Amino acid sequence: MKLGLGVAGIALVAATAQADCPDYTTYAQSPQGNPSSGPLGLPYMRPDPACRTFNSTSVEKVILDMKSRLKDPDVARLFENTFPNTLDTTVKYYNERENLAFIITGDITAQWLRDTGNQFAHYHTLLSVDADLANLVKAVINNEARYVSQYPYCGAFQPPPESGLRPSVNDWALGVLVNPPVDNQTVFECKYEIDSLCGFIKLSSSYYEATKDASMMNAEWLAAIDQVFRVINEQSQASFDADWNFISYYNWTGLAGSLAGAVNNGGNGEPKGYTGMVGTHHRPSDDLSTFAFLTPANAMLSVQLTNLATILDHAGVAPNVSTQAKRWSKTIEQAVWEHTVVDGIFAYETNGLGSRYVMDDANVPSLLSLPYLGFLDMNHPDYVKTKKMLMSRGNPYYAKGRSFSGIGGPHIDVWNPWPMSQVTNIFGTNDDEEILTSLYTIVNNTGGLGLIHESIDIYNVPDYTRPWFAWANSYFSEMLLDLAQRKPHLIFTDNEPYTPGQ
Repeated sequence: MKLGLGVAGIALVAATAQADCPDYTTYAQSPQGNPSSGPLGLPYMRPDPACRTFNSTSVEKVILDMKSRLKDPDVARLFENTFPNTLDTTVKYYNERENLAFIITGDITAQWLRDTGNQFAHYHTLLSVDADLANLVKAVINNEARYVSQYPYCGAFQPPPESGLRPSVNDWALGVLVNPPVDNQTVFECKYEIDSLCGFIKLSSSYYEATKDASMMNAEWLAAIDQVFRVINEQSQASFDADWNFISYYNWTGLAGSLAGAVNNGGNGEPKGYTGMVGTHHRPSDDLSTFAFLTPANAMLSVQLTNLATILDHAGVAPNVSTQAKRWSKTIEQAVWEHTVVDGIFAYETNGLGSRYVMDDANVPSLLSLPYLGFLDMNHPDYVKTKKMLMSRGNPYYAKGRSFSGIGGPHIDVWNPWPMSQVTNIFGTNDDEEILTSLYTIVNNTGGLGLIHESIDIYNVPDYTRPWFAWANSYFSEMLLDLAQRKPHLIFTDNEPYTPGQ
């Protein structure tokens, strides 16, 4: 096991995990350190410094800065626990010389492209002032480039061989037939989700924008970007060509007796027509899509392709790839507006053949997250109308109990909304009352554990899923930093904006 033991950016090798360092999955299920001074008395849930997987002085400074200004001690404690959670607990392997890092999502020992892109998003402004943290992110990107260049249809991966970490057995991937075939010693799960590739681009763009370090764009990275466009070109095609030949570049189905279960049409799912959007087989929740064209994933892809072109142009690298990125970004954006909006309401999924599914899922990218993704302004009338529907009975996966409410999804069940959806709601509004309502819907429902969980049972709020979910923790603290910039009076004792690293 590799641990960052007190030195930022340096991974030290230990033959075995330290005996006095508890498994964080178990650690996160019960209150640990001294309670906060607020009415909720939220516990301090960070591991001991010697047990943290990466230490950063710049991250510690942000925590001190925010704690000194946040007016609510319980909110301050949540920030203190969640902001460093990715670095404290999920850097399973890092070797700066090899330029490789393996980041787990929390209580599952695998690296998800989507989760990792989001787990590091809130550190963006620190990368220009913290070289050690920047080097870690660069190593994450380099490792992901190896994954994507080899298996662009897959979204979750095993540790790199250099780590010496043993691959995990994923019971849900057993008995699953995937085409193109994969090696489960490298791939943890090969569910094709276009937002996973967006996550890779998002992290790459964030790193370059902060550091202007073009050495990230090495041969492996450029090969991975080529594979992204391979997937875009393949998955934008209709299911049938002009001569009624069935077109399939990827299919995924569980064999008899598998946990995954069979997928119709030989693992290809529902047929699709051509729209200009890019089809996907699974959603950001890792659940099967109903229809192939997932609106928020395409919105994210359009934005991230623009970001990709921007960094390539600035670095003077691969002008042909930049041109391709701009063309596809525009095509996808136009297709989203043309094919998914009816009477001012975005559909979550469409198939290019007239069918549409109006709903939303908590996982980002979601319809609720369209402003967060950078696809549109939160005041756009179509978003305002869609958002009102999503946070109501009009969305089949919205649920409301006596103390907790929000959007969930089929990944758990319909009565288990996700705190993540309330975080997203805050990113989508400027209304102070609505922001505070969503904020305290989250703060008051951590089960007294001071961390953000995956989902919460509206009938029995102490029941939750996933005690250790690093993406949700990062997303919550990212939201607080957003409020620190645009709504400081709501959370601070003063009205001065705050940006980490400035």
